[in-house]
Amino acid sequence: MSGNIKIFIDGDEHVAQRGETVLDVARRNGKSIPTLCHDPRLEPAGACRTCLVEVEGQRRLQPSCAWKVSDGMKVSTDTERTQKHLQVLLSLYGADHVTDDGGVPTGKPEGNHLRDMAIDVGSLLPLEPVVAPRVARPADENPYIHFDPERCILCARCTRYCDEVEGVSAIQLTFRGSETTISTAGSEDLLHTSCELCGGCIDTCPTGAMSDRKALDVDREAEKVRTTCNYCGVGCQFDLNVLDGEVVKVTNPTPGTTLNDGNLCVKGRFSWDFIDHDERLTEPLIRREDGNLHPATWDEALDVAAKGLLAVKEKHGKEKLAFVSSSRCTGEENYLMQKLSRAAFGTNNIHQCSAT
Repeated sequence: MSGNIKIFIDGDEHVAQRGETVLDVARRNGKSIPTLCHDPRLEPAGACRTCLVEVEGQRRLQPSCAWKVSDGMKVSTDTERTQKHLQVLLSLYGADHVTDDGGVPTGKPEGNHLRDMAIDVGSLLPLEPVVAPRVARPADENPYIHFDPERCILCARCTRYCDEVEGVSAIQLTFRGSETTISTAGSEDLLHTSCELCGGCIDTCPTGAMSDRKALDVDREAEKVRTTCNYCGVGCQFDLNVLDGEVVKVTNPTPGTTLNDGNLCVKGRFSWDFIDHDERLTEPLIRREDGNLHPATWDEALDVAAKGLLAVKEKHGKEKLAFVSSSRCTGEENYLMQKLSRAAFGTNNIHQCSAT
């Protein structure tokens, strides 16, 4: 059965769709409910228990990320009971994740939502630290992804992302009980698994347990510049983190705001250092009479290219010309290339490097 229904969140009436969760409706209407294990790209898991709310008629608190709405449902998100639960829960997380900072991890790396949540809640209960006997992994020699088990809360967002979004299943929850950790089959290096090094696990991790090895270490917040990846024609977007005119890392936009839904491949996520490479071409080059390449303006370079192509057509005929486009171009740019070939130069000799 489909259609609109009405639910009440903290006394306010909202319109919802059947099949939506309480968290979906709350966030759409600007109500803040804390989450750690939730990612809109993943199926709800209800694992972290930070999003529990009171639902009228239910004896226990319910996970808003997985609890489906029903007509007339009344939900309370900010009560003494929910706040007490969150305080105790974060205190337990903090006792299990003692770092050099003490208590719940603070400071770097960025994106530590557990730390931010603890700051919002305020004072935590003074619980004794717990040293979990997690099995240590051997050093992973991959150049991009670092895993810090001391920051991991076993929310499984990284393993679920790897399975549900990428369909790779390179990482998983391994061992049992207090020894449970994030690892690979046989504790292999990521380079020896099915991992595609997309960095999605870094993006979805709520505590910074998965972090970017390639990111430059900075002591202040970088400016985020939205741009489009130039490695293929799909048009994925991401944010360049720029500090003093230098790119320090790439981060993914919020899921649902770009056509790639916050997902990237290894090239888009990690291959950004060419931007400031010493050998990068920054202006057109023309081979002069001396046989060497010299800088030129775009107008001059295009004029030389056009005259050369027209000279070949005039001397040898249009069928002696051929054009090859690139899979790194957009669909619109590839369209313009075939128009240049067919309409401007009169030849059907046009190909694209990824064509079969």
